Amino acid sequence: MLFRSDTRLIWTAQEVDALVLRMLNDYRLNALHTRHSVDFALSVRNHRVRINVYNTSRGLSLAVRLLSGKIPSISDLNLHPSIKDFVRFKSGLILICGPTGAGKSTSIAALVKHINQTMAAHVITLEDPIEYRFKSDQSFIEQRELGAHFPSYERGMLDVLREDPDVIVVGELRETQAMRLTLDAAESGHLVIASMHAANVQECLYRFCNSFPLEVHELIRYQLSTTLKAIMAQHLHLSRKHGFRVPVLSILRSNSSVSGIIRDNKFSQLENIMQMNFSQGMATFSQYQTDYLEKQEKFKSPSWSLGQSASGAEDAPYHESPLVNPEPSDQWTADLAGQSPPRLQRSSANRSNARPQPGPRQDTDPEKKPFYHIEESGSLQDVIEGLKDIYRID
Repeated sequence: MLFRSDTRLIWTAQEVDALVLRMLNDYRLNALHTRHSVDFALSVRNHRVRINVYNTSRGLSLAVRLLSGKIPSISDLNLHPSIKDFVRFKSGLILICGPTGAGKSTSIAALVKHINQTMAAHVITLEDPIEYRFKSDQSFIEQRELGAHFPSYERGMLDVLREDPDVIVVGELRETQAMRLTLDAAESGHLVIASMHAANVQECLYRFCNSFPLEVHELIRYQLSTTLKAIMAQHLHLSRKHGFRVPVLSILRSNSSVSGIIRDNKFSQLENIMQMNFSQGMATFSQYQTDYLEKQEKFKSPSWSLGQSASGAEDAPYHESPLVNPEPSDQWTADLAGQSPPRLQRSSANRSNARPQPGPRQDTDPEKKPFYHIEESGSLQDVIEGLKDIYRID
C-alpha cells in the first residue's frame, strides 16, 4: 500500500475536535468518551463514508474510508454471477470471509440488494457500523447498528430470533455465543448471511470451530454439516489488463461429500472437492483465476461507485427514537465536559447550537442530508473538504 502525505489537508487538533463533536450524536460521543475510539458511517455528498475516530498522542485522529452513495449490484462488483444462487435457500448459513479491506461487507450488500429486488422477505441486519442503508423494495429491510440499536451481537441475535425474519445478516462473527446463536438460527429455518475474518475456506471453518471449547467441537461440526450452504472467500487482486482491482474468489458449496468432510473433521480435503466441482459453482483461488477471470474480456470499472443514485432513492430515512436515545443527563454532560476543551463543551442548554439549525444551507444532519453529486474525478480530499463545509469548520 502506497502512503503519501498531502500538506493541503493538515488540520489543527482544535479543528479536528470541533469536526468530531459536530459529527457524533450522543451514543457515539459516549462511546468515544468511554473507550477512546468510535466507528461509524455517514452520508456526505453522494458518498457513504466510514470513519474511525481514535485518540492518539497528537489528539483525535480520523481514518476515513470511501464507500459509495450507490448500493452495488453483483455485476457492479465483478463477482461471479453464480453467487446469486446463495440467496435461493430458505434456510441455512452462508459465510463470506476474507482479510480486512477485501470487500466482504460490500459483497454482502450486493447480495442483500439482490434479495431486495427479487424476493418478498423480511430482512434484518446486525452491523458495526451500518455502511449501506437500504430502502425496502420487494423485501422489508430493517437495519440495526451495534451500540446504537443493540448492545452486543449476542443480544442482537437473541432479539432477532423474536422478530420474525426470513433473512438475517450478521456483519461480523467474533463472539462465541453469537456463533452459537447463528447456528441455532440457521437450524430453525432462517437464512443467515455472515462475515468472518479468514484467508480461505479451510481457515474459515477452523476458526469457526476453534472458537468453541474442545468438548463441543463434534457437535459444532455436526451443526455446520447440516446448516452450511456455502462459503465464499474473497481477495482483491490488481488486474493489470484492466488497471483496477477485481475480486478473486474461492467458493465452497455444500453437498453430501462436503457435509461428510466437515462432520469428520477432514477440512484439508475440501480443496480437492472444490477443484473437482467447478461446473457445480465451486472453485479454488487459482482455479477461479485461470478458468474465470483470465477468460473475461471486460470488467466493470470501479467508477460506478462515483455515480449518483437516483435522488438518493436507495438511501433509507434515518430516525433516532427519543424513547431509546434520550437527552443525556446533566451529570453525564458535566462529566464529559471535564474531559473536553472548554470551547467544545456541549450541554442541554446549548445543544441547539451544537449543530447548525435547518435552513437553505444548514440542514447538516448527515443521515438526513440529501445526496450531492460528486464528479468522477472526485477524491478523498473532496469528501474531507465536504465534511468541513457541511459542518462549518473554519
